[in-house]
Amino acid sequence: MRHHRALALLMCLVCWIASAGISAAYADDAPTAAEGAADHGSNSAVEQRLNDAALAGNNAWMLTSAALVLFMTAPGLAFFYSGLVRRKNVLGVMMQCLFLMGLMTVIWGLWGYSLAFGGGEGFLGSLIGNFDYAFMNNVKMQNGVAPITVLDNLPDLSFMVFQGMFFIITPALICGAFAERMKFSTMVVFSILWGTFVYCPLAHWVWGGGLLAFGEEGALAGGALDFAGGTVVHISSGVSALLCAILIGRRLGFGHDDMRPHNLTYTAMGAAMLWVGWFGFNAGSAGASNSLAANAFVVTHFSAAAGAIAWAGMEWITRRQASILGTASGAVAGLVCITPASGFVQPMPALVIGLAGGVVCFFACSKLKAKFGYDDSLDAFGVHGVGGTVGAILTGVFATKHVNPDYADGMFYDLQGGTTLMIGQVVAVIVTVVFSLVVTFVILKVLDMAMGLRVSQEEETQGLDLSQHGEEGYIVS
Repeated sequence: MRHHRALALLMCLVCWIASAGISAAYADDAPTAAEGAADHGSNSAVEQRLNDAALAGNNAWMLTSAALVLFMTAPGLAFFYSGLVRRKNVLGVMMQCLFLMGLMTVIWGLWGYSLAFGGGEGFLGSLIGNFDYAFMNNVKMQNGVAPITVLDNLPDLSFMVFQGMFFIITPALICGAFAERMKFSTMVVFSILWGTFVYCPLAHWVWGGGLLAFGEEGALAGGALDFAGGTVVHISSGVSALLCAILIGRRLGFGHDDMRPHNLTYTAMGAAMLWVGWFGFNAGSAGASNSLAANAFVVTHFSAAAGAIAWAGMEWITRRQASILGTASGAVAGLVCITPASGFVQPMPALVIGLAGGVVCFFACSKLKAKFGYDDSLDAFGVHGVGGTVGAILTGVFATKHVNPDYADGMFYDLQGGTTLMIGQVVAVIVTVVFSLVVTFVILKVLDMAMGLRVSQEEETQGLDLSQHGEEGYIVS
């Protein structure tokens, strides 16, 4: 009996200690009277912890996405492009990608981010941002000024650096058009001017509440949907690349010298890296680790797969052989096409978009380029300019409120909807093309007069690795 009483007392003591510990834990979690009065009972400590957890998850995904987009420039694009040039220009192409990672980051921090996402009032504010965030002023570790409402649970710094990765890769895409013949010094100045006067205004128009922002008061034709950069990144860089190729002129020996890619293993690896990095590019544009990011991830993958099959299929139909270059190019075309639509379409339409991108870009890079005879060295226009246009238009066809309810206001071209969005998409494409061409033309003409666009014939024959950088990627004994 004494043992039973002792055991009962021990159990009571354990239960008392446990209950006291639980009570203390709940007491720690419970909001104080002062806290309750401060927020009128709307925020409890539990809710605060949930918000903190959401912030941590969203922030982790956005920082990972930013790293993935940077990974697209180098090694992704650097490998993809360098495999397509002749071996005397391999380091020149890699240098362009690597150097732009540094250069455009600095420009973005000094004034680029502010021009793209800074506020502003009136008509001028719809054209360009102000200098509120210049030199990283007012860009906080906590959420505060990120311009997209879905990003309320995201530090300003995370939004800024994610968008900065787009600023890096976009001028790097243009380098594919003038590969093997543009002065490195001119490329540097061109990238600064193009990023400032072409990219930043377009980013402000589409994502910063400007002329092309969907649903914004005063937006042209009601604005357009561009989830991750069909107009801002791909159409702008693609048409600018075409103009660069035309104004700089063809490579020496174009049409009769052997200009086949020197190493398609580089290109295949680069395409695979771009495919992986694009998940950050598109799914990261959701601004959070949520169901919209999951949809963007899946449709990105589906479109890339369909694009790869489509391009390889066209090669099989036209010449009875499917190439790894064609498959890689088709995958990139599918990725480009889905970029503006990734936050608005479902998986099955994504397959259609990828197939359309693969087929249309195949003809643009083969038939169209051959017909007009321009030397777009690495098909920056054929893949990005054409693919971005196809994607922007098809966004108006397949966008649905079932994917993104934030835009469920009846302006979609849904299965039961109207055509208002399609008009906005077409207007956005036209405005982007005209604006990019005009400003790029002015920049190129000024640079041609001030410092020259093209290396000398001797330097071009020698190769840019040696003539521009004093190095050789391949030493021939």
